[in-house]
Amino acid sequence: MGLSTHKTFCRFCHANCAMEVDVADGKVIEVRGDPDDPAYGGYTCMKGRELPDSHNSENRLHHSLVRNEAGEFVSTPMPEALAHVASELRRIIDEHGPHSVAVFMGSGGFQNSAAMAASLSFAQAVGSRNFYTSVTLDQPAKVFTTQRYGKWMAGPNTFSESDVALFIGNNPIVSHYAPVGGVPPFSPSRRIRDQKAKGLKLIVADPRESDVARLADIYLPVKPGEDPAMLAGMLNVIISEGLYDRNFVAAHVDGFDELAAAVKAFPPEVAATRAGLDTDQLVAAARMFAGGSKGCATTGTGPEMAGNGTLTEYLVTCLNTICARFKQEGEKAAIPGVFSPYQDARRAQVAPPVPMFGAEGMPKSRFRGLGHLGWEMPCNVLADEILTPGEGQVRALISVGGNPVVGFPDQAKMVRALDDLELFVQIDPWMSASAKRATVVLAPSQCLEREDITNLSEWWHEEPYARYVEPVVAAPGDVIDEYEMFWTLAHHLGITMVLNGGPLPMDRKPSKQEFLDLMVTGSLMKPSDVRKDCQANGGAAMIYPEVHPKVEPLDESEFHRFDLAVGAMPSEILKYADNPASREGFDFRLISRRSKTRFNSIGHPLKKLQDKTTTNPAYIHPDDIAALGLAEGGLVAITSPHATIHGVVKASDKVRRGLVSMAHAYGDADATKEDVRERGSSTNRLVSEVVDYDPITGQSLQSAIPVKLEPA
Repeated sequence: MGLSTHKTFCRFCHANCAMEVDVADGKVIEVRGDPDDPAYGGYTCMKGRELPDSHNSENRLHHSLVRNEAGEFVSTPMPEALAHVASELRRIIDEHGPHSVAVFMGSGGFQNSAAMAASLSFAQAVGSRNFYTSVTLDQPAKVFTTQRYGKWMAGPNTFSESDVALFIGNNPIVSHYAPVGGVPPFSPSRRIRDQKAKGLKLIVADPRESDVARLADIYLPVKPGEDPAMLAGMLNVIISEGLYDRNFVAAHVDGFDELAAAVKAFPPEVAATRAGLDTDQLVAAARMFAGGSKGCATTGTGPEMAGNGTLTEYLVTCLNTICARFKQEGEKAAIPGVFSPYQDARRAQVAPPVPMFGAEGMPKSRFRGLGHLGWEMPCNVLADEILTPGEGQVRALISVGGNPVVGFPDQAKMVRALDDLELFVQIDPWMSASAKRATVVLAPSQCLEREDITNLSEWWHEEPYARYVEPVVAAPGDVIDEYEMFWTLAHHLGITMVLNGGPLPMDRKPSKQEFLDLMVTGSLMKPSDVRKDCQANGGAAMIYPEVHPKVEPLDESEFHRFDLAVGAMPSEILKYADNPASREGFDFRLISRRSKTRFNSIGHPLKKLQDKTTTNPAYIHPDDIAALGLAEGGLVAITSPHATIHGVVKASDKVRRGLVSMAHAYGDADATKEDVRERGSSTNRLVSEVVDYDPITGQSLQSAIPVKLEPA
């Protein structure tokens, strides 16, 4: 069989980079960026370029595994494995009730365009409140709490029109992530440089001089966990100097006076001292941001993981709101969202409020007063829901492309919880740290072996860009798509899965196209129509300018306003001002970082990525290395109030003194000092989900962790 080339897109992470794939003899030979794609222009990252290894690796699972009575894994045909799982689920539901079943959607699951809807609809069909996703591990505040202050129906300013941008703890050059309004993760370095050439002023706040910080006009080396002080100080300057949009505030904003009064607690000198910044630089950053005509403040996961996540996101919302960084009447709406099923009018006004947590009738956890955020339970209650007896105790968990052993806080406790389950199903192409502890491992197809749409990445496309791609190779062995797994389980259980457009047929397995059409019913374009267009276009992407919504005028009959004084805000600013964080004896702070060779816990088994990175080094300032008696390349013991881990010392003058910077999602539960160079360490072992957690989202402190460092 000769060489053939196909157009598709990468699904290693959520950026969905356009690719060309060479196939020979039924195998993926090579992938590269598609130079003809209008959005990506040939860009890919080093992780995505390892898709051939991912698909062809000898370590990949081609068959499902079920533990026998002796505790040994036995290769099992997929139909038998699914029938076994369904039988165990029926037994557990009958004995313990529907809430005894939990489903977790991890980062890997999100890369399948149907898996989120399939796993959620399955959990809802079972009748369980225990649905979890990785969103509540790292960024719940920006997803679930900012809307309570108001949401502009037309969307925020887009990056391509911005003349100013503020990135807070966000390194999109490596993470390939930014909230809407930030830089799209499609060749982000080039996009930033191109926009700067047009006059963009870039402000970056980060405890370390990250890749994107080196491109900044103003770099603010903020202390980890003290982002609220910096942001409150900037608001103080903008309000006291009258740099905000007075007309917009008068027309659309309530709670401004309360905000103005609260940020008086952070005049520039006070804010700069607490945030570890130069006062003049803080003031200059505030003036630069307010002086722009368009452009947003956006955050990465780091500021949310560093404590005070909800307060941080609230203050970012305040910055964007009082500076009116939103699309206006007559403009194209911010993000068209071709496959978004919820196509409300895009008007130049605030949307009706939508309760995302705490509303009457929303399900509650049994722990810490926490409950559903939107449609999901916060991950940081899962271990207790498993380990604590009583009505509603979780006895079965299905993990879709997640890795709870290395992704959840308090690794030791999570391992105890997983081992306590009666049924732990891990959907995973690899024997990951979590798969090794499962009772059943279901082997899924990989991205180049299935149909998919670009619904995950469309939140960054400023134009109506859409794709429907076909498999380019056949799936090996006995592997199937995740949506087929959930449908089959539901079929065995005699329950009906319901999607946005209505119930799935349960008497026959729907095709992927049927599933996707039903999943996004009401979207600007049907996946099946996009599929036809892409096929006619040689598999390349489509852009549909004719469906791009225009911003409509305000509707007086549905008038709403931003409310910056709703809930506990802005009094939380004053509470924060009165309570500086401190941990006696733990004078360093461990901050999280992204790795160029991994996407959370994805990528560890791939050979070429292993050759580049085997561990997650402990980056420390050279002066701290000398003062502590450490040695470059030696080992350091990193101790928190909860545990000790080890790291390989790596000097970096890009990290401010008093910090140690490490990538998360490394290190199996049995990783030790002896093998840290080969496996890395889990920073999540250092934290507890019952200490230092957000009272709304439950998010645990997973960055800016108080630690002490000693030679190991």
